[in-house]
Amino acid sequence: MITRAMSLFQKQFTGETMNAKQIFSLIIPIFIDSAFIVLISILNTAMISSSGVAAVSAVSVVDSLNMFVVSVFIAIATGGTVIVAQFVGSRNSEQASRAATQAISAVAVISLSLCILIILFHSQLLQFLFGSADADVLANAKLFLIGSSISYPFFAIYQAIVGVLRGVSETKACLMLSVILNLTYFLLNILFITFMDLGVLGLAMSYIIARVLGASIAVFYLFKISHALSVKLKDLFKVHLGLLKKIMFIGLPFAAEQLFFNGGKLLTQTFIVQLGTLAITVNAISNSLSMLFQIGGSTLSVAVVTVVGQCIGRREIDDARKFVRSFLWLSSAFFIVITVLLLVIFPSLVGLYNPPDEIVPDILQLILIISVAQPLFWSISFILPSAMRAAGDSTFISIVSLLTMWLFRVILGYILGITLQLGVFGVWIAMVSEWGIRGVVFYIRFRGDKWYRHKLV
Repeated sequence: MITRAMSLFQKQFTGETMNAKQIFSLIIPIFIDSAFIVLISILNTAMISSSGVAAVSAVSVVDSLNMFVVSVFIAIATGGTVIVAQFVGSRNSEQASRAATQAISAVAVISLSLCILIILFHSQLLQFLFGSADADVLANAKLFLIGSSISYPFFAIYQAIVGVLRGVSETKACLMLSVILNLTYFLLNILFITFMDLGVLGLAMSYIIARVLGASIAVFYLFKISHALSVKLKDLFKVHLGLLKKIMFIGLPFAAEQLFFNGGKLLTQTFIVQLGTLAITVNAISNSLSMLFQIGGSTLSVAVVTVVGQCIGRREIDDARKFVRSFLWLSSAFFIVITVLLLVIFPSLVGLYNPPDEIVPDILQLILIISVAQPLFWSISFILPSAMRAAGDSTFISIVSLLTMWLFRVILGYILGITLQLGVFGVWIAMVSEWGIRGVVFYIRFRGDKWYRHKLV
């Protein structure tokens, strides 16, 4: 049976220009990285829960805003990953190196601008978005938002460097950098939250120190150790408009999509704030646990960008199609296995957060929703757009994502959650409905040929 499984994997993940060994050497470090990040995130959320539901709620509120801002950095960094991967596929290492520096510079400038703006207007921003939250939640949220904002430029540079390293298949280096950043963050949280009892202030301090360290080591690795790209520090200050346009062709539609997409998620967070502190806590814990369910799928949605980008750079369309299909079924298999395992140990997992007894059934209800929905809808909703964006089909992906987000997750979420008074349950039903609708649209697009007809390099 094991021999048959290995033979099937070899067949499904071997093409004309890439083989199963190359692909899995790319996937495995990303999987370890994703699992590590998620586990650290869960443990950090569990630690901050010791400071009370107001602290958990404040971190959840600010994290929804952080995701909105950070998505811009990740979008531009993804543009860099795609262009670098396609240049690597076409064997143009010089242009790949130049594209890397352009992506890093662009992300650094954008993140610094956003950092300054949010620090200047943090109070007004939180009052506008979450003014109905309890006073202690808002006080903690202000503290955490300022700390998060200070860390933005460092995290953005780190993300851009990791993005270009993935474009050249240096996923082991990405894993090393991730371990350094996230382990530092976790250990500092133990010091500041568990031992020094600094609560949200400790979490903010950990954010800043860990991201400064992570960015510094990432810069050192890229410019002094890595041989995959020939980049020099002075290249960061040169502007190559042609390459910048290619990066922005992918990055800007994705950034716009992420802004509106995470803006929609931010808006649904405001719905949940209206339901009270316990509802915010239910949503925060359920979101944290859902990341654990998505480890396999998230890994493949990252890896597929490099694989498809390099295939498209070589104009190996049949390989690109084959690998995308293989990634989809492997993702669904991951979801089934991980879901079964995690449901068995659910009582122990939820116990890490020390939640009030009355909200545990609500958390279980939300987890059961995604346990059914993720194996069916998540992969075609997230892996397919990542693959098609790697081929240059960024504008279509962004338009569909925006329309489905606002029509289903936001509007339907408000109707179900607030108007029909289904609460957080209604908001999550709207979320999984949106996964299904946009996944079907992406699958129809994937079956055609328009998604790979863009020529970027």
